[in-house]
Amino acid sequence: MKKQALVIGYGNPLRGDDGLGWEVAGRLAASIADPAVEIMSVQQLTPELSDPIHEASMVIFVDASTEGEPGTWRSTAVSPVANPAATLGHHMDVTALMAYTKAVYQTSPPAWLVSVTAETFACHDHLSSKVDAALPAVVRCIREKIA
Repeated sequence: MKKQALVIGYGNPLRGDDGLGWEVAGRLAASIADPAVEIMSVQQLTPELSDPIHEASMVIFVDASTEGEPGTWRSTAVSPVANPAATLGHHMDVTALMAYTKAVYQTSPPAWLVSVTAETFACHDHLSSKVDAALPAVVRCIREKIA
């Protein structure tokens, strides 16, 4: 049975704002009790994620960004685009992972990348105040997409 939605928060929760994906995934998991919505937290995007991706009706990726003013956020539609620089064993970007999913399963659900521009990737386990302030709007945006 297809999941209504799959949310994948990714990054390193021990590198400051890079833990954004994990924080958002945790907040969503605490507030969404729908078994049709799967929420995951991962360190990085790997080919193995193509299995749960192909079983979802939609996918939302959540990550910190280095582009823009710290604390600003955006939601961008993602298309499957093969990235020849991506490797299959270590790390993939969102478009390459979606392309891999399409190649393996002949399907590519609609997908979005929700990102917040980071202020710091320093070694600590909390978000900067600017990124933390963006979280309510980010969580609300994702909940609206799922609904």
